[in-house]
Amino acid sequence: ESEHVFRSAFWGREGAVPSQVLPRSLDVLSGWLAQSPCLQEARKPHWWRTYREHFVEESDPKDKIDIGLPPPKVCRAHQLLERKRVLRELRANSEEERAARLRTARIPLEAVRAEWEKTCGPYHKQRLAEYYGLYRDLFRGATFVPRVPLHVAYAVGDDDLVPVYHGNEVTPTEAAQAPEVTYEADKGSMWTLLLTNLDGHLLEPDAEYVHWLVTNIPGNSVAEGQETCPYLPPFPARGSGFHRFAFLLFKQDKPIDFSGDTRPSPCYQLAQRTFHTFDFYKKHQEAMTPAGLAFFQCRWDDSVTHIFHQLLDMQEPVFEFVRPPSYHPKQKRFPHRQPLRYLDRYRDSHEPTYGIY
Repeated sequence: ESEHVFRSAFWGREGAVPSQVLPRSLDVLSGWLAQSPCLQEARKPHWWRTYREHFVEESDPKDKIDIGLPPPKVCRAHQLLERKRVLRELRANSEEERAARLRTARIPLEAVRAEWEKTCGPYHKQRLAEYYGLYRDLFRGATFVPRVPLHVAYAVGDDDLVPVYHGNEVTPTEAAQAPEVTYEADKGSMWTLLLTNLDGHLLEPDAEYVHWLVTNIPGNSVAEGQETCPYLPPFPARGSGFHRFAFLLFKQDKPIDFSGDTRPSPCYQLAQRTFHTFDFYKKHQEAMTPAGLAFFQCRWDDSVTHIFHQLLDMQEPVFEFVRPPSYHPKQKRFPHRQPLRYLDRYRDSHEPTYGIY
């Protein structure tokens, strides 16, 4: 049986293949495509991401290991009845209807935030932590829903407070002293509070610096807990960009012996503050569970110099981005349709060509 052929141009990642005489049979065509140099080049591993890799769906957070607290048991029927009751009361309230129509209604933001914390707030925080890569770098991909609202604020001056939310910026000057930490806890429960810097280690790229560790906290009295590692202000190196600082709240099932994680007080040796949250949690995972999360971003300011020189007693490292040399194609002898500045790319001197004629 004679085989019909046709001429065509095949497109690969490197561009169009020159017109070839291709067989119309699918079996022969698939064998020919396997030998195509463009496809062979496309299948080679490269450091850049291909077009398909940009659109590959990332793994669903539901498929990841959940190491957090179990969700509260809530009756869906009771929720619907409560929602209908509130709507019925609002519709029957003529004053609220008139205030909404005249745009004079006052919305209690504190009550709105409290309701948000109880309903969809923990899941929003989980999505933010996924976006900033906290679970990936802290727990190697395992995730948890921060079901316990963790409120952290730094005191600045006598009356001002700088809160820590979920990704806002806090300067090293504002975080010079230990913050005020509050959360809701049952009587008799025990907790562990951790503050770690995910991006600040100067020697090991995958290590962290522990800035604060308080363990065996009775209830919500952080001041009565055991300060396993004293507080150290943030010290993001100059030129290193924004650093992620995460507050993690763990719920303990019982008192835990943290003698192996204790640091001296004061602790100004960075080698002693080298930390791995994953190893810390793995060692105590049978007795504690991550329950709360808050984090901020921090970058260099003038107070960091004082921390390096006075507290850490070391020279301050300074980083600078070194740009690669500019690429210039081979110079043409007759650069048609090129401006006069074209010659400046290939001159040894920095004197510009334009403006001298």
